[in-house]
Amino acid sequence: KTILNIKARLKDIQKSLPKGLKIVSFLDREELIDRTIHTVTVNLLEGGLIVIFVLVLLLGHLRAGLIVASVIPLSMLFAISMMVLFNVSGNLMSLGAIDFGLIIDGAVIIVENIITKLSQKINNPLDTNHESTDLSTNSVESTNHSTLSNLESTIFKAAVEIRQSAMFGEIIIMIVYIPLLLLTGIEGKMFKPMALTVIFSLIGAFILSLTYVPMMSAVFLKTSGHSGENFADKLLHKLHQVYEPVLLFALRFKKTVLSITILASIFTFWLYQNIGGEFIPELDEGDFVIEIRMMPGTSLPQMIETGKSVGMLLRREFPNEILLTNGKMGASEVPTDPMSIEEMDLVLKMKDRKDWKRCKNRGDFEAELGKILAKVPGIFTSIQQPIAMRFNELMTGAKTDIIVKIFGSDLEQLAEIGEKVEKSIQGIAGARDVSLVKAEGMPQLFVSYRRDALLRYGMTVESVNNMLQMAIAGKKAGVLYEGNRRFDITVRLNSPESQKPSDISELLITNAQGVQIPLKYLADIKIQTSPMAVNRENNERCVNVNLNVRGRDVQSVVEEVRENIRKKVKLPQNYRIRYGGQFENLENAKARLQVVVPAALLLILLLLYLTFNDLKQSLLIFTAIPLSAIGGVWALVLRGMPFSISAGVGFIALFGVAVLNGMVLIARFNQLKFTIADHKKRILQGVSDRFRPVIMTATVASLGFIPMALATGAGAEVQKPLATVVIGGLITATLLTLIILPILYAVFVKPQKE
Repeated sequence: KTILNIKARLKDIQKSLPKGLKIVSFLDREELIDRTIHTVTVNLLEGGLIVIFVLVLLLGHLRAGLIVASVIPLSMLFAISMMVLFNVSGNLMSLGAIDFGLIIDGAVIIVENIITKLSQKINNPLDTNHESTDLSTNSVESTNHSTLSNLESTIFKAAVEIRQSAMFGEIIIMIVYIPLLLLTGIEGKMFKPMALTVIFSLIGAFILSLTYVPMMSAVFLKTSGHSGENFADKLLHKLHQVYEPVLLFALRFKKTVLSITILASIFTFWLYQNIGGEFIPELDEGDFVIEIRMMPGTSLPQMIETGKSVGMLLRREFPNEILLTNGKMGASEVPTDPMSIEEMDLVLKMKDRKDWKRCKNRGDFEAELGKILAKVPGIFTSIQQPIAMRFNELMTGAKTDIIVKIFGSDLEQLAEIGEKVEKSIQGIAGARDVSLVKAEGMPQLFVSYRRDALLRYGMTVESVNNMLQMAIAGKKAGVLYEGNRRFDITVRLNSPESQKPSDISELLITNAQGVQIPLKYLADIKIQTSPMAVNRENNERCVNVNLNVRGRDVQSVVEEVRENIRKKVKLPQNYRIRYGGQFENLENAKARLQVVVPAALLLILLLLYLTFNDLKQSLLIFTAIPLSAIGGVWALVLRGMPFSISAGVGFIALFGVAVLNGMVLIARFNQLKFTIADHKKRILQGVSDRFRPVIMTATVASLGFIPMALATGAGAEVQKPLATVVIGGLITATLLTLIILPILYAVFVKPQKE
């Protein structure tokens, strides 16, 4: 909305401009927004179509699949309404992280059970033993269905039978998103809208699964039973034929299977500790910005000329890649981005990637760009993206990915330590654009008065200072009036060229007796280097060493930087080093999640206990969380992705689905206590009865993320880790839920006594 309002205002201004003058949009962020929204839209549409196809395929019933699929637009309509009510914006994170398969899991469980009961009713019309069992009390529910038809009563019983698994499962999925609402800082601003949007859609799906879905089933599925096997039944039957021998083998060698699982979990935890980390994957914005710095004391004309020559050089070297270049320096009236005279941001407006010839992708362009810039003498450059650079600068005050902050009291010693730190970082794989932000090096004119000479000529420091100030800086000598306007008359030396030390030393100073004495007889005049600026943070002096990261994750680079500094740089007493930038944000977010995620998991465990009224069974279901993490970590490793907050969100979503499947399975085991006394037969029958819903919930939730995991459009970088974790995690979570959970139930839940 803001961009549209600005563009409308610019159109009005364009109309008032003289002929020949035109306003050109140089760096239009609306293009990037449109591209990211397009990526999100395509992912949502493709994910929705995949989910609907899988629903119809695995349910084996078109109308049943469409009933579940209709929950998707209705829950999204509810979510969008709540987003408007609570002023939550639709963006890459809030809309891009929605998985329709995750949203409809509760509806899938209910409709699948309805289809199963209706098929049993039609195939066994004389069988009336379809009473539902409450999960928490294990007591048979008796409800008056005199006002309902026979099939409607069956649908009612089927929905009631599974209602607690669906209800508590969706509540648990909502709970796992609560940690994201408790994030603060930059990560909070990024992930809170996403968490709210997912929670809103889950609330909508929760309400629909308890009201709309049973009602629509009663209307459209009354004649949905079938006596023969359809394609879905045959497919699931084949899968079950493969699965059942595996389960029997696992039940026979329980200790061996559990030992292997524990070893796999330990190895995965070790792997997680070594995959590296970053705050969020870097978004490919399409355009670039080059930070150009020259030696302290560089004049403004020289800096402008250098910026022009670099821009012309790059346009000449990359005619098919670069559309326009524009340099920015200095500070605006609102100094949100102040820069010194020797600094410039050269923005590169790029052409469409399909028109590139010299470079195939962003990585190739950055490599070629670095080679060209390295040939330009007298400048230091850092290649960034416009939004990423501003993002880093707002967070840490530096425009690079990582900033090493050295705190101490003495500026000269800080500068010396900074040079040692800079040298220790040079050569580290992945560390690019390493530079020390100079605190020293500004040439300044120093005038040291000789007190004995001043006394001899009868002069004071104040009188000589006034004359020197008038010569160099200028001093008000009167006022000129023109009508009702007035202007100060200032006296100073004729030109900056006359302010050289040799010229200033010849400046004549008049004493009280009217005698004129050259300044060189009264003072020593020379040029000395002095501090350019004194950087402070929390009232402590500091110098910064900046670096970017390319080809590696931020966490592993910082760890290597720490090790090199520890070995090669000895810090004096009361001097310390702190690391900022994306790494600092990652550490802050992880520290926050390490507090709120365990709290949310404890809340989930409490809900499980309230559902089953059995701590042992609650803990059995809770094992799905670490087991599901195995696949998530391995998926990141196989795709070469480090851990990020985006991946962390994927683990959070994964835990909810894994717990839901565990609840469905354990609940069925408890129901069968009343009909099957043999422990092993009860387990085999339970997994057979719940094989379809477990497979379906995991399949629709994982396949719904496939477009996101494979997307290549703008913004896909942020979504890929989340989708990768969910897909990989649900694969192992489903396998381990169907194999490990029955083993744990067989080991820790005692058979019912006769």
